[in-house]
Amino acid sequence: MLENNYFGNHNNLLFKKWQGTSYAIFNSLNKYIKIGMLSAMYFTLFGYTQTFAQTDTASINRKIDIEEVQVSARRTPAIHSEIGRVVTIITKKEIEALAVQSVDQLLEHVAHVDVRQRGPLGIQADVSVRGGSFDQVMILLNGINITDPQTGHHSLNLPVDFQSIQRVEILEGPGARVHGSNAFSGAINFITGTGDESNISANVMGGSHGLYNIGASGTFANDKIKSFVAVNKSATDGYIDNTDFEVYNLFYQGQLNLEKNQVELQVGYTDKGFGANSFYTPKYPNQYEQTRTTFASLGYTSTTKNPLKSSVYWRRHQDRFELYRNNEGAASWYKNHNYHLTDVVGANINQVINWSAGKTAIGGDIRSESIWSNVLGLPMNDTLSAPGEENGFFTKKYSRTNSSFFVEHSYSYNRFSFSAGLMANLNSDLGWGFDIFPGLDASYWIDDNMKIYASYNQSLRMPTYTDLFYNGPGNIGNPDLKPEEASTFEGGLKLRNRGLSVNLSAFYREGKNMIDWGKPSDAPVDEKWTTSNINNINTVGFESVVNFDLQELIQGQKVLKRVHLSYSWLNQDKEIPEGYNSSYLFDYLKHKFSGSLQHGIISNLSATWSALYQDRVGSYNEYDIETGTETLKEYDPFTVLDVKLNWSKPKYTIYAEATNLLDKKYTDIGQLYQPGRWIKVGIKVNIGL
Repeated sequence: MLENNYFGNHNNLLFKKWQGTSYAIFNSLNKYIKIGMLSAMYFTLFGYTQTFAQTDTASINRKIDIEEVQVSARRTPAIHSEIGRVVTIITKKEIEALAVQSVDQLLEHVAHVDVRQRGPLGIQADVSVRGGSFDQVMILLNGINITDPQTGHHSLNLPVDFQSIQRVEILEGPGARVHGSNAFSGAINFITGTGDESNISANVMGGSHGLYNIGASGTFANDKIKSFVAVNKSATDGYIDNTDFEVYNLFYQGQLNLEKNQVELQVGYTDKGFGANSFYTPKYPNQYEQTRTTFASLGYTSTTKNPLKSSVYWRRHQDRFELYRNNEGAASWYKNHNYHLTDVVGANINQVINWSAGKTAIGGDIRSESIWSNVLGLPMNDTLSAPGEENGFFTKKYSRTNSSFFVEHSYSYNRFSFSAGLMANLNSDLGWGFDIFPGLDASYWIDDNMKIYASYNQSLRMPTYTDLFYNGPGNIGNPDLKPEEASTFEGGLKLRNRGLSVNLSAFYREGKNMIDWGKPSDAPVDEKWTTSNINNINTVGFESVVNFDLQELIQGQKVLKRVHLSYSWLNQDKEIPEGYNSSYLFDYLKHKFSGSLQHGIISNLSATWSALYQDRVGSYNEYDIETGTETLKEYDPFTVLDVKLNWSKPKYTIYAEATNLLDKKYTDIGQLYQPGRWIKVGIKVNIGL
């Protein structure tokens, strides 16, 4: 939990010299201890196996009483004890302890994160934070924004396999002044290739429904250059008809260290082909989709007194959606599949200035988003062939550019810390005026074990290309949509003591210009639903996260290891104008509970049990394909139980896991019933070089 900083230069985390007290703010002495050494000490003290501890940035165990870990939850560098936000960090050891094989399965265990799986094992999932929509979360890979402008359905199409992810960092709440537009309700950063030792790893996994996963990775490092490369293939026959998939991943990450300068290159590619049974409507269970994602970025970081960080990046996403797989049984009116290609090119820079009154950061970000499609965008004069598609073509296109400028100042004195800043945003769709989005956070340590914090932030979210342009049999997009905006107030209390960490937090978000599909109440039945900025949604929420280190609390025993408990609650107030009929219902997680217990069994063998309870507000239409009728159904609350066994040795781990152990029938979204009991076994081998 300590080896990572937040959304920043994760390989240059440093500790400044601390004093002998249990709480102290770093002085400005130029004495540093590299984070890697302290991370190694941390994991040695805690042992090889840890359960998933949903640990935000105040949950530091007493065994390593260092509150001065440098993190980047602001644009200015900040030590851990200063941050007035909730940042959840999931380490590699915690990931390996859980019965999870994909990022969407992992994120289900995080409070106030709502994961709605459309396909199994990360094929496609919608993720939201604090009751927002799946379009309102920013997704980052090693700090680079890879959010999809076409639709949030594609944002989790990471150009890297799950086995290569070393940790995940989740910022709850708006992140506009830190990361820019579209970090509306939260941001999730996936970190890879953090190891400094040369090694080769391989993994083989198999399971029910013809599932297999084969992959290998290697880290090759010397004093100046470090390279991480990974390849992976996975496939399954599907847990029900037309839920099969086949996935290929290839990823490279390289770092060049030159004294106080670092250059980083990353390149990734993923290809997914999958049966999309009832993904977007149960009326057509034979849907199919193929997506391909290519990503590259080049970054520079200086570690001088006034550090500079900059990067350039490119992301291409291409998909083919077939309403009728291979045109089998296609209706006479069905002429073509849907083809889309998005290109995103961006660059950013952040300069930090240290001076007597604190730290000031200034910077900017520019991002160009383009789409070519036969469905989304404005008509083109000519038809273009879709790359790699024998019968694919594009007839429409659209582009927009977003520019953001940032300034932030932070100051700390004794137990008090404060930060304030703003983002000025300019989007080509909105004219030449700047929109200003301010934010601030503050924290105060009441004593060595208790901290209170509060923050206020404003954020925005630009409409996706689906919001703007999607036209279907009963729907029509609206190219004149305004961006969504919100103001969020947050406060909380963090406690830590011997073997115990607690976080209690609450927030209130006022959302305006929220995008909705609707039409007038007196409109004819055959009138199409359209998107508009018609709704205001106010959201209030609470969460509690408790972690127990049982070996610390009950000293002398080695069986019970870790316990994690979290509970979150939400309520939304949706304002709908009179005479307006909304197609969206209240549809969010009202109650969510997750818990896990890790314990030893015999030498080298441990088990992790995890439970998840969800109670969703809302309903959906259940479609009977034989009669063609629909029945309105409320979402039923459900509980699922998973278990994983790990036999761990220094050079290999053998594991077996069962998800949905009680074979519960449940749905995350609409009529998409999730897999029943699924057994998986595997082995991971790690060889040092």
